Amino acid sequence: MSQFLSMFNSAGPQAFSQMACQVAPYFSTINPLVTELRANAATVQVPFRREITNHLGSVHAIAMCNAAELAAGMMTDVSIPAGARWIPKGMTVEYLAKAKTDVTAVASGEGVDWQSAGDKIVTVDIHDTEGKHVFTARITMNVKLG
Repeated sequence: MSQFLSMFNSAGPQAFSQMACQVAPYFSTINPLVTELRANAATVQVPFRREITNHLGSVHAIAMCNAAELAAGMMTDVSIPAGARWIPKGMTVEYLAKAKTDVTAVASGEGVDWQSAGDKIVTVDIHDTEGKHVFTARITMNVKLG
């Protein structure tokens, strides 16, 4: 079991999310809450706050990129074989609608071959509290086997 998954299961979502922000402090800018973490899936909630809004009063594009990268990274970490390593290599995003509420990022690794090395594409979709699809990302994760 990955160290992150073990920490998530033992500490719970709130404490785990705070620990994740200590490991990678930049994520604290979005005040994330990792609510689900398992092989092939991760969910991160981001509360709507003025600090992450743009000039239009909606969630800033980069705040959504941060949520997507956090969800994809956590999901990748718990999906790869023991001893393997990963690093994000690229991200392609689409901003589909203004987000003026809390948002939820859902990373999916279904159909990804985590047992081999190389570039893996992780899809992350972000929805607002009304269920509107506001953002999508395709994140390339480079996996190296141990």
